[in-house]
Amino acid sequence: MANSRARETTEAIERLYVSMRHLFYRGFFKPSGVSGESLRKLLMVINPEIYGSMSVPNKIELDGLLYVLDRLPEGIEECSFIHLTSDEGFDKGSFEPIVPKKRRRNCYRIDEHQMNIEVLLGRSEIYDILTHLTFLYLEADKIKNIGFDLDNEGRPKRIWKIIEEVAKGEKKYSRKEKEVALIHLSSFLGRTFDETLNAYNNFGDDKNPDRLFKIIYWLGQISLEDWKELREREIYFSAILQERVGHHLFGERWANKIKKILVENELHMRPLHIISANMHSVKNMVFANDALNKKGTKEVDYKLFADISNKKDLQEKVLDHALKEGMIYIDDNSGSNIDVQIIDLAKTDLKNTVFANQKYKGDDVILVFDYAFGEQAFEVMDELLRPYEVKGEVYMMKVKSVSIMGKAGILTGGKGDIMIPTSHIFEGTADNYTFENALKLTDFVDDEIKAFEGPMITVLGTSLQNKDILSYFMTTSWKAIGLEMEGAHYQKAIQVASKIRHHISPDLFVMYAYYASDNPLETGSTLSSGGLGLTGVKPTYMITHKIIEKILEKK
Repeated sequence: MANSRARETTEAIERLYVSMRHLFYRGFFKPSGVSGESLRKLLMVINPEIYGSMSVPNKIELDGLLYVLDRLPEGIEECSFIHLTSDEGFDKGSFEPIVPKKRRRNCYRIDEHQMNIEVLLGRSEIYDILTHLTFLYLEADKIKNIGFDLDNEGRPKRIWKIIEEVAKGEKKYSRKEKEVALIHLSSFLGRTFDETLNAYNNFGDDKNPDRLFKIIYWLGQISLEDWKELREREIYFSAILQERVGHHLFGERWANKIKKILVENELHMRPLHIISANMHSVKNMVFANDALNKKGTKEVDYKLFADISNKKDLQEKVLDHALKEGMIYIDDNSGSNIDVQIIDLAKTDLKNTVFANQKYKGDDVILVFDYAFGEQAFEVMDELLRPYEVKGEVYMMKVKSVSIMGKAGILTGGKGDIMIPTSHIFEGTADNYTFENALKLTDFVDDEIKAFEGPMITVLGTSLQNKDILSYFMTTSWKAIGLEMEGAHYQKAIQVASKIRHHISPDLFVMYAYYASDNPLETGSTLSSGGLGLTGVKPTYMITHKIIEKILEKK
């Protein structure tokens, strides 16, 4: 039964992405039309854990709603028309950018009914936004069905009038009256008073305490207007976005700037080690002791790194020192949203670091770049590994290693544990990428943190997993240990560059390692889980330590 459910889910995920890609190239669709309906049906078949009670008709999913609205621009619930655009110069007008709480993307409220969302990270971002919007419209239609008498021309029910009154804020409420309104709201949402009160506090803040009422009101109101055909909801994809996606416009711009800076600093002929990771752990391991006048030890000082991650002034001290010591920081403005650090090891003194005993004497260069998002990983890695021209001469990138570290959902352990992949399997297909990982299980022997080795699933989106498909990948002969979003895309670019197009030497070594942000089988969370806080410090620095150690060893 579980296997057939997993197959059904895999097929639905694949069909969902094919449909989304088709709609993107078509240029628009109506969420209440035939195309929108087909996306909803597929999402209902998948029934992702993150969207909780989405499939229950008389219960509004509050956690899922909060999760989605944190990743979409504030005010989107008031808009019938959503336009997905590229970077098309809206910032040059008088529009104030709206940046969602949990996503680095600029959005613009064009008028009362239209919201523009800038898409810079490629197809994965489009899929992510469309999945969230599909969920949002499912919940909006449930709200409409509960709040209005659809057999009687959509007349509002008594309970709806109470929600509207609070949402519009025309009357000053006493605490007692607000509690009465919340009791009515909890009955409307199909939730306990306790759950509704929690959601009210989670959604609202001091500036906008009644945000939950407003969101419910507007979602229901816009859905009703669509149902009455007064103003039908529509999603558009701009012509420029359609033109740019898949053409590596931002990735090429990003990679060219990096290569230009390598050339300007005469680093382009040096052995290069590329690391996709966060923007702090490599820098801290190399520069923090000197920056903060701490004596280096043989063992990794996890307490020091926990202190740095907790205190902004220490972070600034380390960054200032690193820049004085020659680290180059590229604050990305290419549209890719990926910052870069370049560390010239020939100029870097490692005597006061955990790497002192390695007595490194080489002239390698480490290039650290921030996390990519889904399919964007192929675009940026593919462009970075391409040859480049300087004064009429073509140079190959002198890449000696590529390392990928990040957080992922674990299937076999718990939060904070480490995963060492031996291959990446691309979800929704049987495509697989096997490789020799220079990081091994024996590199991570620790009393507190467990490490696991095996295949990992590269998923198509952050929020589409359910327990059936995760159990299937874990318990069958796939024996997958975790799931993430970029591995297969990175490996595809590395293999193309080293084994087919010969843009880089075939004898580079690769290192992949992830630390667990959560176990989605245990908690129902997904890759979308929030930050790990201090739990993530130890595994992050254990992985960083091993990556740098192997780079210094293999000079």
